[in-house]
Amino acid sequence: MHFKTFFGLIILSVFLFSCNQDQKQLVESQIIPIPISTEVINAVFVLNKDTGISLSDDFSISANFLKSFIASGSGIELKSGNDIIFVKDKTMKPEGYKLSISKDNIEITAATDQGAFYAVQSLRQLLPASFESGTFDDKKVEIQSVIINDAPEFKYRGMHLDVARHMFSVDFIKKYIDALALLKMNTFHWHLTEDQGWRIEIKKYPKLQEVAAYRNETLIGHYSDQPHQFDGKRYGGFYTQDDVKEIVAYATARFITVIPEIEMPGHSQAAIAAYPQLGCTGEHVEVATKWGVFEDIYCTKDETFNFLEDVLDEVLELFPSEYIHIGGDEAPKTRWKTCNHCQQKIKDEGLKDEHELQNYFITRMEKYLNSKGRQIIGWDEILEGGLAPNATVMSWRGTEGAIEAAKQKHDVVMTPTSHCYFDYYQSDNDEEPLAIGGFLPLEKVYGFNPIPEELTAEEAEYIMGVQGNIWTEYMPTEAQVEYMAFPRTLAMSEVAWSQPVQKDYKNFVSRLEHFHKRLDALDINYANHLYEIEGELVSENGKPYFELNTVTEGKTIRYTTDGSEPIISSEVYTTKIPIIKSTVLKVAVFNSEKRLGKIFIQDINLHRAVGKNITISKESSKAYMGSGPEGLINGINGSNTRFGDKEWLGFSGEDIEVTIDFDEVTEINRISTRFHNGNGQWIYAPKQIYLEFIVDDGSIVTDNIQLESQTEHIITEFNYDFVTPKNLDVKVKQVTLKIPNYGIIEEGKQGAGNKAWTFIDEIIVN
Repeated sequence: MHFKTFFGLIILSVFLFSCNQDQKQLVESQIIPIPISTEVINAVFVLNKDTGISLSDDFSISANFLKSFIASGSGIELKSGNDIIFVKDKTMKPEGYKLSISKDNIEITAATDQGAFYAVQSLRQLLPASFESGTFDDKKVEIQSVIINDAPEFKYRGMHLDVARHMFSVDFIKKYIDALALLKMNTFHWHLTEDQGWRIEIKKYPKLQEVAAYRNETLIGHYSDQPHQFDGKRYGGFYTQDDVKEIVAYATARFITVIPEIEMPGHSQAAIAAYPQLGCTGEHVEVATKWGVFEDIYCTKDETFNFLEDVLDEVLELFPSEYIHIGGDEAPKTRWKTCNHCQQKIKDEGLKDEHELQNYFITRMEKYLNSKGRQIIGWDEILEGGLAPNATVMSWRGTEGAIEAAKQKHDVVMTPTSHCYFDYYQSDNDEEPLAIGGFLPLEKVYGFNPIPEELTAEEAEYIMGVQGNIWTEYMPTEAQVEYMAFPRTLAMSEVAWSQPVQKDYKNFVSRLEHFHKRLDALDINYANHLYEIEGELVSENGKPYFELNTVTEGKTIRYTTDGSEPIISSEVYTTKIPIIKSTVLKVAVFNSEKRLGKIFIQDINLHRAVGKNITISKESSKAYMGSGPEGLINGINGSNTRFGDKEWLGFSGEDIEVTIDFDEVTEINRISTRFHNGNGQWIYAPKQIYLEFIVDDGSIVTDNIQLESQTEHIITEFNYDFVTPKNLDVKVKQVTLKIPNYGIIEEGKQGAGNKAWTFIDEIIVN
């Protein structure tokens, strides 16, 4: 072969390889969740009015969905033919598929209609986003030729929606289900009953519709705001049984199982308001008008069980799901402790205490549902007093419940607050809509590993999958539900579907930026935080610097330090910014033409403890780790209204000691810090603080400071001024703050009977 010819072939092959790589990245950029394998072919399939589709009984749902989607999206009516064909391969996994797009045809291979349906969702995402809104107006569309092999990592891939705190239309529920189907999720957990409202029609008990479905008014603002304010407006409604049938059928046509949740024994005040005899006192109560945990729960007398069995009989007629969710969470035992019926039940059944009575309650309901051919699933409190024999656990309070259940060979769905509660704030931005608290950014959702490391490979097999939760106390509108759910649901879909080795957050962000067009076309009110700035104070050779980052690539970060807003000509961030004094940084992301997203403002207080050595006697909760111990002396205050951002550290029921070591003797005259006092979230400021100082001569000085009770304020301030002759500064080597936990929360308050949380912010030393 002539050298020039050989060299030319090399250049051509490199060029083709480069093109293929670009095409592969283009295809992958369009599909969420990311498939197992994608092989791009250098060709396109042309979809137009002459394209034919082969419809068979084995794939009727998926084929008809595709035909309808193309027709409604573009006006292109697929005729009968073999341009798009469905092939059955029984050797494949039930939810797996192969999507082969060549120049001549599209072939979808699967063992089941459900697997083929997921192939259709991938194909759907390869079509222009305008198909979603029905605005595609060309006569043809070119689809990249590709071979995709794919199957899910977990068999349970769910999203939850609470319609009891706030109710949403049937059309919105369908829209929500459509979005889940697009993302290859297969379970919709429908939370239908609560203290604040009963949302499903039960014909045998009409007062559930007349009384339990309506509350007299609704809390305004946050639960932690004091005093509580209400809107004075009656609120409520319910889904008729025809509504439920319509929604279940709609979901079934998208291979989504609807699991209803009927709460018991707790979160039942609305039902007791309708039928007071279901409670322990028999006294009239109102449907709850504010959020939280309430003491009026179902009594354990036979009349209650008869009622619940009747309710479930009607529920079972409406929902064909294997699982029925019975709640089981947050059931205070206060009423049971003083109830003659409940105490007699404990004696009659040979139970040890009220916790075993809860186990009796759950087990009795499980036996009833098992007799009807169904299984129960419940929140991890159903572990209390022993787990019902066949129960599946939904682990929300962390991973401990999941570990315990899996070791007992019970199936588990992972939904811990730390990674799966989409009612938490998703940004530090002060303009975010009111939320319950917490901080769960997109990256943390995406980084969730559903398999606890404490489990063996055999025990890990009991982890069925994952679920994101939407609790709607602070979501009165459908638009706000969407804002909180998306794009975090996209991240959760990839946690549930894709292989762990494929997960790459930067790659996901790149695909998400492209996916925004599809969300826009679907008219989903998603949150866009891709152009926000992330920043942290770091130490280098003992000196503080501020480091900036943004998750999207190909953008420019510009900043100011003089208080002005950054503009297109402001200084470009290229390396860490040295902090030599207290500073207000203003930062934004730009493309070549304009600013993208909101301005990031960071007030940095360069006090004397910044960058020093700090230790804490206990680890903070995994859900509230802030920026770690160093975050308590990084010069940055946490939010004035939230407790779950990157600065607050949360400790569950523990005494803590915080020690700051100075690298040299340091003169100080004041120590300040703050405690969150969100009693509605079981958060209480400590009652006292013990201070201990090692001064320059090595001696130890101690002091004990009582904190004034400030339950009406969300923040409790702590300021300690050194009183010395002539007001001289004190020279110290080390400072220790000993912070006892508030203790057991009193009866009548949220979280009664549990130890309080302690949340601490920046420790400022001047």
